Amino acid sequence: MKLGKLGVWNAFDEFTAAAGANMARRIEQWGYSAIWLPEALGRDVIAQSAWLLANTSALIVAPGIANIYGRDPMMMHAGQLGLAEQSGGRFLLGLGVSHPRIVSDVRGHDFGKPVETMRRYLGAMKTSPYLAPAPAIAPRTVIAALGPKMLALSRDDADGAHPYNVSPAHTAMARGILGPGKLLCVEQKVVLETDPDRARDAARQALRFYIGISTYQNNWLRMGFTAADFENGGSDRLIDDTIAWGDEAAIIQRIEQHWEAGADHVCLQTIRADRPVGERGFACIDEKLLASLARLNR
Repeated sequence: MKLGKLGVWNAFDEFTAAAGANMARRIEQWGYSAIWLPEALGRDVIAQSAWLLANTSALIVAPGIANIYGRDPMMMHAGQLGLAEQSGGRFLLGLGVSHPRIVSDVRGHDFGKPVETMRRYLGAMKTSPYLAPAPAIAPRTVIAALGPKMLALSRDDADGAHPYNVSPAHTAMARGILGPGKLLCVEQKVVLETDPDRARDAARQALRFYIGISTYQNNWLRMGFTAADFENGGSDRLIDDTIAWGDEAAIIQRIEQHWEAGADHVCLQTIRADRPVGERGFACIDEKLLASLARLNR
């Protein structure tokens, strides 16, 4: 698996199946090495990954993340190995515990202690039987990790981490815990807009779902923010730390800061200032910006 320096993080649930396949092919043609897909209230991310792998030829497809409460470890293991084998090694599994709002309130499961639950799940995956043809190369697994304990688990029991809603300072902290040789695939939201009010308004709309979730709040608190920063859609300081905005030079500077802090791969989630979120609540992709930024991957 040749995971390049840049990928695209995008909610393909905003597209029909045909439109999503066309979008994935454009991302591949621009030169990105991977696409990352969330799993919330839309399509099964394993099924969605299979569709996009079947409609591309070189692109790595990675759930960012597959919810471990949505499948038992044996089924997740079978899905991972099956897609890795069928795609010639182009499937990268991102796993996460999600958060209580989805797991308990929507799915109806008991939300366990995150690190212990993930540790047991990974252990069960590794011992699950699988009788179909194995992929030529063992597939990789990264974990949605923010805090030190989950990052340490990503280092010890997986192939790396996929942090979300983080700054370059967090990337440096994560690399320090992961050490060398482990994948650090960081999601970064970007807005091509130089007007501060318009840029921050778009950023707040895109961050609205996450701002009240304890998982992210706890991480921001660890990084030096206070409860006051979560009020009114997020303080300017929180917005500016989490979401890169400005002209292309400013956005490129943020990407380079993640690389310099130790990221192997930055997953770009573009936000359009004129239409921050679509009808299903996910950020609307900025195709023009992605086409331009793809040059950084060459």
